[in-house]
Amino acid sequence: MRFSISPLSDGGLSLWVLKDEKTGAEVSVLPGYGALLHSFRIPLEGESFELIDHYKDLSELQKELATSFKGPKLSPFPCRIADGRYQFAGKEYSFLNGLAGDGPGVARTALHGLLYNKSFTVTGKGAGSHWAGLTLEYAYRNEHPGYPHEYLCIVDYVLQEDWLLTVRTTVHNLGQTEIPLADGWHPYFRLGGSVNDWVMQFNADTVLEFSDQLIPTGTLLPYSVFRTPCLIGDLQLDNSFVLEPDWQRESDGKVAACKIRNPANGLSISFFPDSSYPYLQIYIPPGRQSMAVENLSGAPDCFNNEMGLLRLKAGSSQTFTVNYKVSVG
Repeated sequence: MRFSISPLSDGGLSLWVLKDEKTGAEVSVLPGYGALLHSFRIPLEGESFELIDHYKDLSELQKELATSFKGPKLSPFPCRIADGRYQFAGKEYSFLNGLAGDGPGVARTALHGLLYNKSFTVTGKGAGSHWAGLTLEYAYRNEHPGYPHEYLCIVDYVLQEDWLLTVRTTVHNLGQTEIPLADGWHPYFRLGGSVNDWVMQFNADTVLEFSDQLIPTGTLLPYSVFRTPCLIGDLQLDNSFVLEPDWQRESDGKVAACKIRNPANGLSISFFPDSSYPYLQIYIPPGRQSMAVENLSGAPDCFNNEMGLLRLKAGSSQTFTVNYKVSVG
């Protein structure tokens, strides 16, 4: 078979590797920490090139995961919740205490959800002539007083031909009442060299105005800098954009919702979220050697501002899908 899937232990990390044996492209996933996308390697200029800015070993992951969040599932909310509090169905909830791995302070206790450090179970795996896939699950059972609900989070990774990776998340409400929900991812991508020298384009004309605490103010501002491909330069970004509703969401040669490219080596990544991910968060960390491109179903603080907030009824499900297409040329 052209594709394969196998376990791998590396630096104390227990990974699953999806590989295209023909081209050498491979994706590695870390189930034990938020179903994390750990690696995406492709052949480039005679060597294996790493597209993901990841943790080098278990020690670094345990030290930095709760502050940098490189690659895990963001659920049941992405980004921030203002003051760590929200109201739903006439009740007030708080994330101010009890979140595993967090230190004191409001910002930490309301950042990137509750599953980023959870151990997902492998429930399915397979490979064939055209794909390799891995299915992971985590059943959240009323584990934090700020979110007293039950839901099942299922994550599917599928590596296909032409360096196409599909990541699909399905959430099932296991409880007896409606629950608030938003979904997202937080991978950091590398293209070689500095972000300053990359070119970016995304199909959005609107940016959410943020407060100093990176909470949306409720105002939408025009922003068309990257409507066409543009050099990033020294621009500082930690912003959330509203994708145009008519952008093409398929990866069959149509226009991507977002694309980043390094002109020096011709390496590019195109992002094809489906309609469940209408928000695009872009973050350039210090050092500027990688960039977080985050597909979000809801805006930051959506538990309060309700921008993209999903009210998932008891017994119902919702699926969120994004395709990452890598190319050189």
